[in-house]
Parts: sequence; structure tokens; C-alpha cells
Amino acid sequence: MTGSFVEVPLPSRAGAVAAPAARRSVWSRVRRIAPPYLYLVPAVVLLVVWTYRPLTQTFYLSLHSWNLVPTSPMREAGFGNYVRLLTTPELGESVLRTFVVIAGMLPFTVLIPVVVGLLTRRVRGRAAAVYRALVFAPMLVAPVAGAAVWQWLLDPASGVVNRLLGTELNWINTTGTAQLVIIVITGWHLVGFATLVVSAGLAGINPDYAAAAQVDGASRGQIRRWVTLPLLSPTLAFLILMTVLLSAQWTFPLIDTLTQGGPVGSTTNVYYLLWEYGFRSHDAGLAAAAGVIFFLGFILLAALLAGLADRLSHHDD
Repeated sequence: MTGSFVEVPLPSRAGAVAAPAARRSVWSRVRRIAPPYLYLVPAVVLLVVWTYRPLTQTFYLSLHSWNLVPTSPMREAGFGNYVRLLTTPELGESVLRTFVVIAGMLPFTVLIPVVVGLLTRRVRGRAAAVYRALVFAPMLVAPVAGAAVWQWLLDPASGVVNRLLGTELNWINTTGTAQLVIIVITGWHLVGFATLVVSAGLAGINPDYAAAAQVDGASRGQIRRWVTLPLLSPTLAFLILMTVLLSAQWTFPLIDTLTQGGPVGSTTNVYYLLWEYGFRSHDAGLAAAAGVIFFLGFILLAALLAGLADRLSHHDD
């Protein structure tokens, strides 16, 4: 019996080696990319828990009718709360008052801080520290405490303001002056903070630009107009954005302490209207619908302002 042996080649190990190598390559790539995203995880988790989860609950509540009593069941209302809200005259009036507050706050958060920042730009040493402390001091006063002091100053019978002006106005309880009082007191609180922001923006401008303009024969006014203010525009855009988005919120503690939205609703803005729906009328569904609409409105406004700021601002690159 004869036989022959056939040499069978050993199976190639290239595929077996390539697969672990590819897995190691993917794993090393993940390890290289992951760290920056891992640093963001705590912030994202907090954002979801404290912002997006309440927002989702607010939207769910806006589709129901509920009087905030835990034993009372919620009843489905569909988009009825939104229809009720959009047909109430209070909504349009409160939005108009909110725009008035924003317009009234802009001099305190932009105009006065820019003027004070430019005038005190050369303050140095201990004088600078004293100046910053004095300017920032109103920001440290609690809004309710500040409101109590201003209520005493504006007292119609014995207030200092009426004595200085020689008037007998009831500033807080008159429809024509109540909104002005709220704006002035809120502006007094914030003007120091805005001044420090402007001062920080001025300190960040490279002095070489002004020196080069001076060599070319530009006057101080021309340097301020054509060099300093354009390079300060990102700071001013930030202050304007904050004023537009937060003015109504800043006035809330003063309105609740001094006027409670009155007299005759003359100081009720969108935030106070929302609070009245929720905690005075106990209409949680209507308050939630107002919250959703105001949120979307301010998101659109913020996007519009951010786009304008990017287009109009000058950056020191």
C-alpha cells in the first residue's frame, strides 16, 4: 500500500492579529478623545437636572389645569391655557411694561458705566481700590433692605427726596412714578457692577493702539471715539444682552416689596404676572403656559442679540 503526504499550509494569523490591533486602535482613540468630554459630564448632568428637567415639567404642567393643592388632581386642558393666556389683556400690557423697564435700565447698565469708566481710567493704587469698593457697595445691599431704605427716603410726608425737590409726591403709590422708582432703585443696585465690568473691558484693551493713533496725530477724543469704544464693543454687547434678558427678573424683589405690582398694575411686568398667576390666583397651568412662552420669547431675543453682537463687535485679534 502506497500513500502520499500533502503539505497543508498553516492558517494565516494576519486576520487574527489585525482584529485585536484594530480594537486597540479604537480604544486608544476613545481614550485620547474622551477626557475633555468627561470634564463636561458634571456640568451637563447639573444642567439637565436643574434646567431641562424643570422645563419639561413646566411644559407638561402647562397642558393641565391644577390649583397647586397636592390632594387636588390635575385635569388635562390641552392647549387651553395657552389660548387663555394669549387672549388676556394683561399679557400685552405686561410685555409693554417689560420693554419700558429694559429701556429705562440701559442708561444704568451701559451709558453711566461707560462714562464713569472712561473718566476714572487713570485711577491707580489705593485710590483705585477705594473707588472700586465705593462703586460696588450698592450691589452688596440686599434688595429687600435697599427697598426699605428707599421707601423711607421716598416717604410723601417726611422723605428726604420730597424735601430736596420741594414736592409732596407719593412716588411709590402713584401710577405715573411707581415704574420710575422701580427702575431707579434697580439701576442704583446694578450700576456699580456694570462699571466694574466696563473697567475690566477697558483694562483689556492694548494701549499700543492708542499710542499708534497718537503718533498719527489723533486727539484724545478721536482715540476714544475710533479706537477705545469699538474695542470695548464686546463688553458693551455683553451688558446689553444681560440687561435685555434679566432686567425684569432684577426688578422682581423690589416690585414685590414696594408695590406688589400696583398701583393699578402699573409695575406688573412679565415675571410678576407669571408669579401672580401661579401664587395669587393658584392657576398653575396658566402660570406654566406663561413660563413656556416667556422662555421661548427670551430665547429668540437672545439669539437675535447674540447674532447682532457677533456682527457689530470689534475684537482685538
